Amino acid sequence: MGDLLIISAVAIAVVMLLTWVVSLVVADASIVDMVWGLGFVVATWAAYLAASGDGPRPLLVALMVTVWGLRLSGHLVWRNLGEPEDYRYRAMRARSADRFWIISLIKVFLLQGLIMWVVVVPVVVVQDGNGDLFWLDLIGVAVWLIGVVFEGVGDLQLAHFKQRPDSDGKVMDQGLWRYTRHPNYFGDCCVWWGLYLVALAGGAWWTVFSPLLMSFLLLRVSGVAMLEKTIGSRRPGYDEYVRRTNAFFPGPPKPA
Repeated sequence: MGDLLIISAVAIAVVMLLTWVVSLVVADASIVDMVWGLGFVVATWAAYLAASGDGPRPLLVALMVTVWGLRLSGHLVWRNLGEPEDYRYRAMRARSADRFWIISLIKVFLLQGLIMWVVVVPVVVVQDGNGDLFWLDLIGVAVWLIGVVFEGVGDLQLAHFKQRPDSDGKVMDQGLWRYTRHPNYFGDCCVWWGLYLVALAGGAWWTVFSPLLMSFLLLRVSGVAMLEKTIGSRRPGYDEYVRRTNAFFPGPPKPA
């Protein structure tokens, strides 16, 4: 297991360092977001190919991560390619001036690589496991599938909404967005709890820190909390949307 964790760490480091070099060439640190899902896929398959595990579970989780990761990276490439650098990185670039090249390496690429490595641990540990699938694996796949659907459908609905000529400055409150203000983040959370349940079925109960960390990041750091700091000032009517719509977990809209 230790060897697989090292292999996955090396795979992630290679992905993030190459992405960092490209970001310097194109002067856009935003591309780190595009490789977030891809990094998990690379780390997972590196561990899978080096593992000695047997049975269907290692391949199952590798395929689950691949479907989630490639969809996410593909969506972010489609959404962000050709767009200006994200405002977060522009602000960091302005503060750092000529030191941005090293600051971005440490605070953006290596930090995200470290988080990626911690989160992917359950998937990596499973690669050395054995045994047949049973009911807990099926529950994990079901939770993962709910997450993939929420994340994918939510992203698609938001993309279609933004393409409408009358959507500028308005609040997206249709489809899944009628039941939760962040169906994509809720979906991402479900994906990693689903993967953890499959890992738990393989005996890796101690890797619960992975979905807990992802849930904390999505709720308190880079997901819901960060987005909602400024969106109210940019979207008239968002306060009313907040009053009637759950922030994270889906539920029926509250009376206006």
